[in-house]
Amino acid sequence: MAQGFDPAAATAAYLATLSPEAHAKATAYTQGGHWVLLWATLVSVLVSWLVIKSGVLVRVRAGVEGRKPRPWLAVAAVVVVDGVVESLLSLPWDAYSNWWREKSYGLTSRAFSGWLGEHGLKIFIGLISSLIIFSLLYWIIRRAPKTWWLWGAAGVTVVSLVFFIAQLLLIEPLFNSYKPAPPGPVRDEVVAMAKQVGVPSDKILIYDGSKQSNRYTANAGGLFGFGRVAMSDVMFKKDADLAEVRGVVGHEMGHYVRKHVLLGDLETGLMTLAALFLASRLFPAAVRLLGAKGVTGIADPAGLPVLGILFAVMSLLATPISNTMSRWAESDADHFSVVHFNEPDGLAKALVKTIEYRASSPSRVEEFIFYDHPSVGARVRAMMDWKATHPPTPPASPAAPTP
Repeated sequence: MAQGFDPAAATAAYLATLSPEAHAKATAYTQGGHWVLLWATLVSVLVSWLVIKSGVLVRVRAGVEGRKPRPWLAVAAVVVVDGVVESLLSLPWDAYSNWWREKSYGLTSRAFSGWLGEHGLKIFIGLISSLIIFSLLYWIIRRAPKTWWLWGAAGVTVVSLVFFIAQLLLIEPLFNSYKPAPPGPVRDEVVAMAKQVGVPSDKILIYDGSKQSNRYTANAGGLFGFGRVAMSDVMFKKDADLAEVRGVVGHEMGHYVRKHVLLGDLETGLMTLAALFLASRLFPAAVRLLGAKGVTGIADPAGLPVLGILFAVMSLLATPISNTMSRWAESDADHFSVVHFNEPDGLAKALVKTIEYRASSPSRVEEFIFYDHPSVGARVRAMMDWKATHPPTPPASPAAPTP
């Protein structure tokens, strides 16, 4: 350990760079978000129940298949009608939780009209995704009525990887402008880092993340040799220096190199397997309990909202499991960053800037249930423990603000 260096004191000093008022505000936002998670599930259940009780999907399915079975068309019609109706019914809640609440805590500067336009685009993309997923799922149910949950989970696992690539190549550019980082110290440093750890170095991008959010963030995405490093302009608006860039981008490169996308997809597949298996057993009881008149069985697409309610409840109950896996991946990426780029102070400074939307010091129970990242306090302490036993990197010069 470096003589005279106290990791606990250094951690406390980093956390103390924010005022008590700022910490209190972050805690209020974070703990309020726990209730938002519960209320979002209740809203989803209520909206699906209203659709069930209206009988609209039964009528849609019956209208499509009035003269002869047309299962593919029936599924498509039900998915579209259900998606549109549920999106409209959920709009007030979505506006509150995703725009008004963010605005009230200073986490977005976006006007409501801008949010609403993007929300509409997300609904459209979601409809396309749902058409693909549920057309596949209902086809599997028809072909393998006893083991559909097994083949369905396999299909979702594969489709999830395809959607991940589509997200990078097609969807994200619909919402943000991604431009090559301008020549200068930041680009040179990130290119060198990418070459050092085997991340593609030809796509070092900066995007206008401030368009949607004031959150300090970056990401590195890709698979099988395709990849890109993208830094939000918020990083530089919040005065990120080169040490922070190295720490944060090193973390994101860790996700790429350590193939966390594949591990996450495996987790998705296993959780989907469990969810579909439980849905196959619980569906008849759920139909009776919810009063879903006219739904003839699990292969009937008119029962889609019943599945939606089951999935919403199971997703809420599985929150601690999915968050535990996510925290492991984030810790692993932190470790990758500090091992390969040795910027504990850079990453610590960046982490402190994220406290505004993720309170720094939750209880162990709160962190276990609700946090998809380790607490900032724990992450900064890990960086200071590393610093105590490893020689420091020479000080980095300030990064030039991006255009």
